[in-house]
Amino acid sequence: MIEQTINDLGDELIELQTRIAYQEDTITQLNNVVIKQDADIIQLQQQMRLLAKRIDELSFTQGDGSEEITNERPPHY
Repeated sequence: MIEQTINDLGDELIELQTRIAYQEDTITQLNNVVIKQDADIIQLQQQMRLLAKRIDELSFTQGDGSEEITNERPPHY
């Protein structure tokens, strides 16, 4: 009877250790996804800043009348 209880506890311990190992692996995978998303967000923020700056520059240029902006397609189309 005592041997059976010890065996059951050993089996439960192995099961818990297995679950923890899977959970640690899942956490690592999720962390990697978060790190990549953070890098993507930073890159997108930089692009947004550049685009906002270009829009401001184009608005300023268009406003002084020295250059006309048209809706023509660029030559590479």
